[in-house]
Amino acid sequence: MNTTSLKKDPHFLIALLPIIVLVGLLYLNVTIYSDDATYGPNQIALLIAAAIATVIGFRLKYSWKELQNGIVKSIKSALPALIILLLIGALAGTWMISGVVPSMIYYGLKILNPTVFLFVACIISAIVAVATGSSWSTIATVGLALLGIGTVLGINQGVIAGAIISGAYFGDKMSPLSDTTNLAPAMAGTDLFTHIRYMALTTIPSIIITLIIFLIWGFNIDSQSNEQGVEGILRLLESKFYISPILFIVPAAVIILIIKKVDAIPALFVGVILGAIAAIIAQPDLIYDLAGDDQGYAFASYRASMQCLVVFLYLEGIMMYIQL
Repeated sequence: MNTTSLKKDPHFLIALLPIIVLVGLLYLNVTIYSDDATYGPNQIALLIAAAIATVIGFRLKYSWKELQNGIVKSIKSALPALIILLLIGALAGTWMISGVVPSMIYYGLKILNPTVFLFVACIISAIVAVATGSSWSTIATVGLALLGIGTVLGINQGVIAGAIISGAYFGDKMSPLSDTTNLAPAMAGTDLFTHIRYMALTTIPSIIITLIIFLIWGFNIDSQSNEQGVEGILRLLESKFYISPILFIVPAAVIILIIKKVDAIPALFVGVILGAIAAIIAQPDLIYDLAGDDQGYAFASYRASMQCLVVFLYLEGIMMYIQL
Protein backbone atom coordinates (compact mmCIF):
# COMPACT_ATOMS: atom_id res chain seq x y z
CA MET A 1 0.00 0.00 0.00
CA ASN A 2 1.24 3.50 -0.87
CA THR A 3 1.60 5.30 2.47
CA THR A 4 1.97 8.65 0.68
CA SER A 5 -1.75 8.63 -0.16
CA LEU A 6 -2.59 8.26 3.54
CA LYS A 7 -0.80 11.48 4.44
CA LYS A 8 -2.79 14.66 4.77
CA ASP A 9 -2.34 18.24 5.86
CA PRO A 10 -3.19 19.00 9.50
CA HIS A 11 -6.16 21.10 10.52
CA PHE A 12 -5.25 24.76 11.05
CA LEU A 13 -5.72 24.57 14.83
CA ILE A 14 -3.67 21.37 15.04
CA ALA A 15 -0.86 23.01 13.04
CA LEU A 16 -1.02 26.00 15.38
CA LEU A 17 -0.74 23.85 18.52
CA PRO A 18 3.12 23.67 18.72
CA ILE A 19 3.33 27.46 18.29
CA ILE A 20 0.74 28.05 21.03
CA VAL A 21 2.61 25.72 23.38
CA LEU A 22 5.92 27.40 22.55
CA VAL A 23 4.61 30.92 23.17
CA GLY A 24 3.00 29.79 26.43
CA LEU A 25 6.19 28.13 27.69
CA LEU A 26 8.33 31.13 26.71
CA TYR A 27 5.97 33.45 28.58
CA LEU A 28 6.09 31.15 31.61
CA ASN A 29 9.90 30.96 31.51
CA VAL A 30 10.32 34.73 31.29
CA THR A 31 7.86 35.18 34.15
CA ILE A 32 9.66 32.68 36.39
CA TYR A 33 13.31 33.05 35.37
CA SER A 34 13.38 36.64 34.02
CA ASP A 35 16.71 37.30 32.23
CA ASP A 36 17.97 33.80 33.04
CA ALA A 37 15.32 32.26 30.76
CA THR A 38 17.76 32.26 27.84
CA TYR A 39 20.25 30.09 29.73
CA GLY A 40 18.36 26.80 29.33
CA PRO A 41 14.60 27.07 29.98
CA ASN A 42 13.82 28.63 26.60
CA GLN A 43 15.82 25.95 24.80
CA ILE A 44 13.83 23.25 26.60
CA ALA A 45 10.63 25.03 25.54
CA LEU A 46 11.75 24.80 21.92
CA LEU A 47 12.44 21.08 22.28
CA ILE A 48 9.00 20.47 23.85
CA ALA A 49 7.29 22.36 21.01
CA ALA A 50 9.32 20.34 18.49
CA ALA A 51 8.29 17.11 20.24
CA ILE A 52 4.61 18.09 19.94
CA ALA A 53 5.11 18.83 16.25
CA THR A 54 6.74 15.41 15.87
CA VAL A 55 3.75 13.69 17.48
CA ILE A 56 1.45 15.53 15.06
CA GLY A 57 3.65 14.34 12.21
CA PHE A 58 3.33 10.74 13.38
CA ARG A 59 -0.45 11.12 13.53
CA LEU A 60 -0.37 12.31 9.91
CA LYS A 61 1.43 9.09 8.87
CA TYR A 62 4.91 10.62 8.44
CA SER A 63 7.80 8.35 9.39
CA TRP A 64 10.56 9.41 11.73
CA LYS A 65 13.04 9.32 8.84
CA GLU A 66 10.93 11.83 6.89
CA LEU A 67 10.60 14.08 9.92
CA GLN A 68 14.31 13.84 10.61
CA ASN A 69 15.11 14.80 7.01
CA GLY A 70 12.88 17.85 7.43
CA ILE A 71 14.66 18.81 10.65
CA VAL A 72 18.08 18.44 9.03
CA LYS A 73 16.96 20.48 6.02
CA SER A 74 15.72 23.32 8.26
CA ILE A 75 18.93 23.36 10.31
CA LYS A 76 21.00 23.29 7.13
CA SER A 77 19.17 26.32 5.72
CA ALA A 78 19.79 28.28 8.94
CA LEU A 79 23.44 27.27 9.36
CA PRO A 80 24.96 29.83 6.92
CA ALA A 81 23.20 32.65 8.78
CA LEU A 82 24.60 31.41 12.09
CA ILE A 83 28.13 31.20 10.65
CA ILE A 84 27.81 34.73 9.27
CA LEU A 85 26.73 36.01 12.69
CA LEU A 86 29.79 34.38 14.29
CA LEU A 87 32.09 35.83 11.63
CA ILE A 88 30.57 39.29 12.09
CA GLY A 89 31.48 39.06 15.78
CA ALA A 90 35.04 38.01 14.95
CA LEU A 91 35.21 40.76 12.32
CA ALA A 92 34.22 43.36 14.91
CA GLY A 93 36.99 42.18 17.23
CA THR A 94 39.82 42.05 14.68
CA TRP A 95 38.83 45.31 13.00
CA MET A 96 38.75 47.05 16.36
CA ILE A 97 42.17 45.87 17.52
CA SER A 98 43.73 46.43 14.09
CA GLY A 99 42.71 50.09 14.10
CA VAL A 100 40.39 49.78 11.10
CA VAL A 101 37.26 50.83 12.97
CA PRO A 102 39.09 53.49 15.05
CA SER A 103 40.50 54.94 11.80
CA MET A 104 37.02 55.02 10.26
CA ILE A 105 35.73 56.76 13.39
CA TYR A 106 38.66 59.20 13.41
CA TYR A 107 38.26 60.37 9.82
CA GLY A 108 34.48 60.20 10.02
CA LEU A 109 34.47 62.58 12.99
CA LYS A 110 36.56 65.02 10.98
CA ILE A 111 34.15 64.93 8.03
CA LEU A 112 30.61 64.27 9.27
CA ASN A 113 28.43 66.85 10.99
CA PRO A 114 25.86 65.72 13.60
CA THR A 115 23.10 67.60 11.78
CA VAL A 116 23.34 65.47 8.64
CA PHE A 117 24.87 62.35 10.17
CA LEU A 118 21.75 60.16 10.25
CA PHE A 119 20.84 61.17 6.69
CA VAL A 120 24.37 60.49 5.42
CA ALA A 121 24.71 57.21 7.37
CA CYS A 122 21.55 55.88 5.75
CA ILE A 123 22.74 56.87 2.25
CA ILE A 124 26.25 55.45 2.76
CA SER A 125 24.82 52.15 4.00
CA ALA A 126 22.45 51.99 1.02
CA ILE A 127 25.24 52.66 -1.49
CA VAL A 128 27.57 50.03 0.01
CA ALA A 129 24.73 47.47 0.17
CA VAL A 130 23.79 48.08 -3.48
CA ALA A 131 27.45 47.66 -4.49
CA THR A 132 27.98 44.49 -2.43
CA GLY A 133 24.50 42.96 -2.50
CA SER A 134 24.68 42.16 1.20
CA SER A 135 23.00 43.99 4.08
CA TRP A 136 24.76 41.96 6.78
CA SER A 137 28.23 42.58 5.31
CA THR A 138 27.44 46.29 5.08
CA ILE A 139 26.36 46.43 8.72
CA ALA A 140 29.44 44.47 9.79
CA THR A 141 31.88 46.77 7.95
CA VAL A 142 30.93 50.43 7.49
CA GLY A 143 28.04 50.01 9.92
CA LEU A 144 30.44 49.44 12.83
CA ALA A 145 32.33 52.64 12.08
CA LEU A 146 29.15 54.68 11.58
CA LEU A 147 27.83 53.48 14.93
CA GLY A 148 31.04 54.59 16.64
CA ILE A 149 31.00 57.98 14.93
CA GLY A 150 27.37 58.65 15.78
CA THR A 151 27.88 57.62 19.41
CA VAL A 152 30.75 60.09 19.80
CA LEU A 153 28.59 62.80 18.24
CA GLY A 154 26.07 62.21 21.02
CA ILE A 155 23.34 60.60 18.93
CA ASN A 156 21.19 57.83 20.39
CA GLN A 157 22.59 54.43 19.39
CA GLY A 158 19.15 53.02 18.58
CA VAL A 159 18.54 55.81 16.08
CA ILE A 160 22.00 55.32 14.55
CA ALA A 161 21.35 51.60 14.15
CA GLY A 162 18.00 52.41 12.56
CA ALA A 163 19.67 54.64 9.95
CA ILE A 164 22.34 52.04 9.16
CA ILE A 165 19.94 49.10 8.94
CA SER A 166 17.39 51.07 6.89
CA GLY A 167 20.00 51.95 4.27
CA ALA A 168 21.59 48.50 4.27
CA TYR A 169 18.30 46.65 3.79
CA PHE A 170 17.16 49.04 1.07
CA GLY A 171 20.44 48.55 -0.80
CA ASP A 172 20.22 44.78 -0.39
CA LYS A 173 16.71 44.66 -1.89
CA MET A 174 17.65 46.92 -4.81
CA SER A 175 20.97 45.25 -5.64
CA PRO A 176 21.15 42.87 -8.63
CA LEU A 177 23.97 41.14 -6.72
CA SER A 178 21.76 40.21 -3.75
CA ASP A 179 21.04 36.51 -3.33
CA THR A 180 17.46 37.04 -2.11
CA THR A 181 16.75 39.55 -4.88
CA ASN A 182 17.87 36.95 -7.42
CA LEU A 183 16.06 34.07 -5.71
CA ALA A 184 12.63 35.73 -5.59
CA PRO A 185 12.15 36.25 -9.37
CA ALA A 186 13.62 32.81 -10.06
CA MET A 187 10.94 31.21 -7.87
CA ALA A 188 8.18 33.46 -9.28
CA GLY A 189 9.10 32.85 -12.93
CA THR A 190 10.05 36.41 -13.89
CA ASP A 191 13.31 38.20 -14.70
CA LEU A 192 15.55 40.01 -12.21
CA PHE A 193 15.10 43.60 -13.33
CA THR A 194 11.33 43.29 -13.62
CA HIS A 195 11.35 42.15 -10.01
CA ILE A 196 13.55 45.10 -8.98
CA ARG A 197 11.35 47.54 -10.90
CA TYR A 198 8.22 46.42 -9.09
CA MET A 199 9.98 46.40 -5.71
CA ALA A 200 10.99 50.00 -6.36
CA LEU A 201 7.32 51.03 -6.30
CA THR A 202 7.26 50.44 -2.54
CA THR A 203 10.89 50.59 -1.41
CA ILE A 204 11.85 53.93 -3.01
CA PRO A 205 8.94 55.87 -1.40
CA SER A 206 9.79 54.14 1.89
CA ILE A 207 13.46 55.14 1.79
CA ILE A 208 12.56 58.71 0.77
CA ILE A 209 10.25 59.03 3.78
CA THR A 210 12.95 57.51 5.98
CA LEU A 211 15.60 59.94 4.74
CA ILE A 212 13.28 62.90 5.34
CA ILE A 213 12.65 61.71 8.90
CA PHE A 214 16.39 61.31 9.59
CA LEU A 215 17.12 64.73 8.06
CA ILE A 216 14.50 66.42 10.24
CA TRP A 217 15.76 64.50 13.26
CA GLY A 218 19.29 65.74 12.56
CA PHE A 219 18.22 69.39 12.65
CA ASN A 220 17.13 68.85 16.26
CA ILE A 221 20.57 67.59 17.37
CA ASP A 222 22.69 70.13 19.23
CA SER A 223 25.98 69.99 17.30
CA GLN A 224 27.73 72.71 19.32
CA SER A 225 27.59 70.80 22.59
CA ASN A 226 29.54 67.88 21.09
CA GLU A 227 32.55 69.76 19.66
CA GLN A 228 34.70 69.51 22.79
CA GLY A 229 33.88 65.82 23.18
CA VAL A 230 34.78 65.13 19.55
CA GLU A 231 38.19 66.78 19.93
CA GLY A 232 38.83 64.74 23.05
CA ILE A 233 37.94 61.47 21.28
CA LEU A 234 40.21 62.35 18.34
CA ARG A 235 43.16 62.91 20.68
CA LEU A 236 42.34 59.72 22.57
CA LEU A 237 42.23 57.64 19.39
CA GLU A 238 45.56 59.09 18.25
CA SER A 239 47.18 58.19 21.58
CA LYS A 240 45.89 54.60 21.68
CA PHE A 241 45.90 53.46 18.02
CA TYR A 242 47.98 53.83 14.91
CA ILE A 243 45.58 55.80 12.71
CA SER A 244 46.14 55.72 8.95
CA PRO A 245 44.15 55.50 5.68
CA ILE A 246 46.38 52.53 4.82
CA LEU A 247 44.27 50.42 7.19
CA PHE A 248 41.29 50.91 4.86
CA ILE A 249 42.91 48.28 2.62
CA VAL A 250 41.29 45.66 4.89
CA PRO A 251 37.62 46.71 4.38
CA ALA A 252 38.33 47.55 0.75
CA ALA A 253 39.52 43.97 0.17
CA VAL A 254 36.30 42.57 1.69
CA ILE A 255 34.11 44.88 -0.41
CA ILE A 256 36.01 43.91 -3.58
CA LEU A 257 35.52 40.19 -2.81
CA ILE A 258 31.78 40.66 -2.34
CA ILE A 259 31.49 42.76 -5.52
CA LYS A 260 33.20 39.90 -7.36
CA LYS A 261 30.36 37.68 -6.05
CA VAL A 262 32.47 35.76 -3.56
CA ASP A 263 30.10 34.24 -1.00
CA ALA A 264 29.65 36.20 2.23
CA ILE A 265 31.17 33.51 4.49
CA PRO A 266 34.62 33.26 2.79
CA ALA A 267 34.65 37.04 2.18
CA LEU A 268 34.02 37.79 5.86
CA PHE A 269 36.57 35.14 6.89
CA VAL A 270 39.18 36.87 4.73
CA GLY A 271 38.24 40.12 6.46
CA VAL A 272 38.83 38.50 9.87
CA ILE A 273 42.27 37.18 8.85
CA LEU A 274 43.33 40.49 7.27
CA GLY A 275 42.18 42.34 10.37
CA ALA A 276 44.33 40.10 12.59
CA ILE A 277 47.36 40.56 10.30
CA ALA A 278 46.85 44.34 10.27
CA ALA A 279 46.69 44.34 14.08
CA ILE A 280 49.98 42.44 14.35
CA ILE A 281 51.69 44.85 11.95
CA ALA A 282 50.15 48.18 12.94
CA GLN A 283 49.19 47.92 16.63
CA PRO A 284 52.09 46.31 18.57
CA ASP A 285 51.59 48.48 21.67
CA LEU A 286 47.90 47.56 21.89
CA ILE A 287 48.68 43.85 21.46
CA TYR A 288 51.29 43.95 24.21
CA ASP A 289 48.98 45.81 26.58
CA LEU A 290 46.05 43.47 26.01
CA ALA A 291 47.84 40.12 25.78
CA GLY A 292 51.00 40.71 27.81
CA ASP A 293 54.65 40.66 26.76
CA ASP A 294 56.06 38.07 29.14
CA GLN A 295 56.67 35.52 26.35
CA GLY A 296 57.51 37.74 23.40
CA TYR A 297 55.58 39.43 20.59
CA ALA A 298 54.77 36.23 18.68
CA PHE A 299 52.97 34.76 21.70
CA ALA A 300 51.21 38.06 22.42
CA SER A 301 50.08 38.33 18.78
CA TYR A 302 48.66 34.81 18.77
CA ARG A 303 46.90 35.31 22.10
CA ALA A 304 45.41 38.66 21.08
CA SER A 305 44.27 37.30 17.72
CA MET A 306 42.54 34.34 19.35
CA GLN A 307 40.88 36.58 21.92
CA CYS A 308 39.43 38.64 19.08
CA LEU A 309 37.17 35.72 18.26
CA VAL A 310 35.53 36.09 21.69
CA VAL A 311 34.29 39.46 20.55
CA PHE A 312 32.24 40.61 23.52
CA LEU A 313 34.95 39.89 26.09
CA TYR A 314 37.62 41.36 23.88
CA LEU A 315 35.80 44.56 22.98
CA GLU A 316 35.22 45.13 26.68
CA GLY A 317 38.97 44.82 27.25
CA ILE A 318 39.71 47.25 24.43
CA MET A 319 37.27 49.82 25.78
CA MET A 320 38.88 49.54 29.25
CA TYR A 321 42.27 50.07 27.59
CA ILE A 322 41.07 53.18 25.79
CA GLN A 323 39.67 54.67 28.98
CA LEU A 324 42.94 54.25 30.94
